[in-house]
Amino acid sequence: MSLTSRVFSLFTPTATSTDPPASAVPSVDSNNGIHIGPIRAGTSTGLRNEPSDLDEEEPRPPYLHAMLAGGTGGTCGDMLMHSLDTVKTRQQGDPHFPPRYTSMTSSYATIYRQEGILRGLYGGVTPALLGSFPGTLIFFGVYEFMKRKMLDAGINPNVAYLSGGFFADLAASVVYVPSEVLKTRLQLQGRYNNPHFKSGYNYRSTGDALRTIVRQEGFSALFHGYKATIFRDLPFSALQFAFYEQEQRLAKEWVGSRDIGLGLEVLTAATAGGMAGVITCPMDVLKTRIQTQQNPESAPASTSPKTTTGQKPTSAMRAQSRAISTSASVSSPATPPGALRLDTSSFFSGLRTIYHTEGLAGWFRGVGPRGVWTSIQSGTMLVMYQYLLKQFEAFENMEDANPL
Repeated sequence: MSLTSRVFSLFTPTATSTDPPASAVPSVDSNNGIHIGPIRAGTSTGLRNEPSDLDEEEPRPPYLHAMLAGGTGGTCGDMLMHSLDTVKTRQQGDPHFPPRYTSMTSSYATIYRQEGILRGLYGGVTPALLGSFPGTLIFFGVYEFMKRKMLDAGINPNVAYLSGGFFADLAASVVYVPSEVLKTRLQLQGRYNNPHFKSGYNYRSTGDALRTIVRQEGFSALFHGYKATIFRDLPFSALQFAFYEQEQRLAKEWVGSRDIGLGLEVLTAATAGGMAGVITCPMDVLKTRIQTQQNPESAPASTSPKTTTGQKPTSAMRAQSRAISTSASVSSPATPPGALRLDTSSFFSGLRTIYHTEGLAGWFRGVGPRGVWTSIQSGTMLVMYQYLLKQFEAFENMEDANPL
């Protein structure tokens, strides 16, 4: 199935029958109804004649189980692929002209050789960890809640999956956007006073980065690129889970069982994340550049020395200069090649600016590492999600069988 037909199939209503089959046992509790989605192994009720594995009722995991499983799986996936995320961030936010980081393998090798693992490839891992677990915890809780409510209301499952991912990411954004800003800037700076990469940032640690940003740029700087992050992550999460749910359904129908095996579990999760990551790459490029360029509101500070009595002088250090390299020179003679600024007041004008100066290649800068990163991260997160749900269920059943 082609990517285009797969996207269109998300909005095609599934064929349903108004009369349930004679062997079906209707659910009394809406929290234990049949649904399509991340599942646990179902059990037979014993009231059906020759029941099919696919026809069995699927008990929905408790919200706490879904949140813990999702939070753990998401955090493991983020930590596993952090080095590749650093490569992607360097490619998208490289201020050098021409760009210093080109292909994925050469960029990975260059960062490792010049800066090492901890300060280079794993720069910014601390804020990534601090934002990943609570962010994914909130995400899976809201996703399961919204999905179940919409499915129980009779909404098309594909719309329920898209909407569930959309609202879940919106709720989690309050947590992960500040951590994303810290992570991205630390990834760009590499080693403190890095002699190999002049990014314009020099933070000694995560705490120093937080204090410096708040002191020089204000607390709102932690939410730089919030709109761009939302425009990236909301469609990414919606597409990721819509692809995943559909591929899981097709895999179960093909195998004829809910247990599709580890191979198909990994394949469905990885392809869902990879496709969503490639499609949303232009939004990711814009998000990275907005979060790491200088604050446009404080840019005139360096040219305006006037101060009033009783007021603090405006410091040029309030905004850190962050030129963004482009593959084409900017027309203005006052602006050297590579010093392009983006209009952060409009998401779409930012996309137009990148397209006019760099073409489609600018929109898909870093698409290789992003595609690989989202594939492996999604595969790790969703497979661990399924595994942990089964472990929680087994532990719960063991407690029920052996009460104190």
